[in-house]
Amino acid sequence: MNTRVLLAASMASLVFSVYLPARADVKLPSVFGSNMVLQRDMPVPIWGWAEPGEEVKVTFGSTKKTVKADDEGHWRVVLKKLKASSRKRGKEMEIKGKNSSIVFQNVLIGDVWVGSGQSNMEWAVHQTRKGREMISKANHPAIRLFHIPKVQKGAPDKNVNASWRVCSTQAVPGFSAVLYYFGLKLQNDLKVPIGLIASSWGGSRIEPWTVHANSNAGGGMYNGMIAPIVPFAIKGAIWYQGESNVGNGVGYHDLKKNLVEGWRRVWKQPLPFYYVQIAPWSGYGGGQLPALWEGQTKSLAIPDTGMAVITDLVDNVGDIHPQMKYEVGRRLARWALARTYGKKKVVFSGPLYKSMEVEEDRIRLHFAHTAGKLGSRDGKPLSEFQIAGSDGQFYPATALVEKETVVVSSPEVKSPTQVRFGWHKLANPNLVNKALLPASPFQTNNWSGGTAEVHVSSDPAESSSGKTITGSKRK
Repeated sequence: MNTRVLLAASMASLVFSVYLPARADVKLPSVFGSNMVLQRDMPVPIWGWAEPGEEVKVTFGSTKKTVKADDEGHWRVVLKKLKASSRKRGKEMEIKGKNSSIVFQNVLIGDVWVGSGQSNMEWAVHQTRKGREMISKANHPAIRLFHIPKVQKGAPDKNVNASWRVCSTQAVPGFSAVLYYFGLKLQNDLKVPIGLIASSWGGSRIEPWTVHANSNAGGGMYNGMIAPIVPFAIKGAIWYQGESNVGNGVGYHDLKKNLVEGWRRVWKQPLPFYYVQIAPWSGYGGGQLPALWEGQTKSLAIPDTGMAVITDLVDNVGDIHPQMKYEVGRRLARWALARTYGKKKVVFSGPLYKSMEVEEDRIRLHFAHTAGKLGSRDGKPLSEFQIAGSDGQFYPATALVEKETVVVSSPEVKSPTQVRFGWHKLANPNLVNKALLPASPFQTNNWSGGTAEVHVSSDPAESSSGKTITGSKRK
């Protein structure tokens, strides 16, 4: 064949190919992939893209679903409720279209949790105090990790550049420490596969993570780092954020409520939402931190929420990133085990101020979540209580345990009207319950009443430490 014939054939082929329809292989967002965990005991949506009108078949075990892509090329099926995997090695899932087939390997069924917030949630395992030890023991094939990279979008995005990884000594070091330790505690206690989706950004405020009312869109971080995984079936979420919103004070509660209600609306389920009360830090100004604490505590009035207090986990008040993330994750897991999974013997909260009574020259304080006993975590007299009269002048106070109450007094205040506890940015109080969980800082005046909605557990305390607590007794 001469050169002219070759050229003519090539041109004809090119022209013919221009008019051929583009091949549209079936595709899915990256939150679906090999090594993923699918949520047990609830409908599981699977979605993606294909050529308009194309038939897509999804096969997972004995379950088979067929659907046609709509006019815009979107398709979606919903798998029936799935039972948790009994083995650490998962099944295959096949998604087959007209031109292509995708097979995901090693898919498990268990519980999936999202962890989000700012740098204290982003803080990696290798950066924490127990990091080296925990990394060396991190081969857990029943735990799977999905780490979403930082990206902001002006509109809800459809995908993220991430993939599922089996938990291992190679996968764990750069993963969220709080989320990993949370998931590790759940997996050890529940004995089911756990999928962990990390989506956080250091220094971020709460607003960019929030969904706008009556819309599936939201702030840049929601659009780029949460929207692409909605409505992937999940069990719940944990949240560690607030340092960048300290100036909002009690108003942080409204921002938190918007966040929680927005996520629940787009996921179309009442997601359990457990969060960390931010730690003391010397860099905050004035009374900013106590005001935010009050806003965070008030947010316990939002149904199906819980708050881990960590005033006792700060080894350096000059560092906004406490290193003891292991215990932070485990305290969040206590909330999940008790409130989401119904483990009745788990003490999930430290003491929360509930009410007060004036008894002549002293004030008696009542608390939720005493676990049957109050005391001092270090055996010393209770610290960081202050008392004031109607003039609002606070004085250091003596605080004594009487059964499940604390009686506060000072010779400087003959007619007390109010008490505050740990109410400053360097707080390190020692009041704990029987499970050694610390009391949240509080003030009794202008109290928001957030704890009124908290269910008080009457179950006996469960403490894995084996330690005991002591309290100063009133004679």
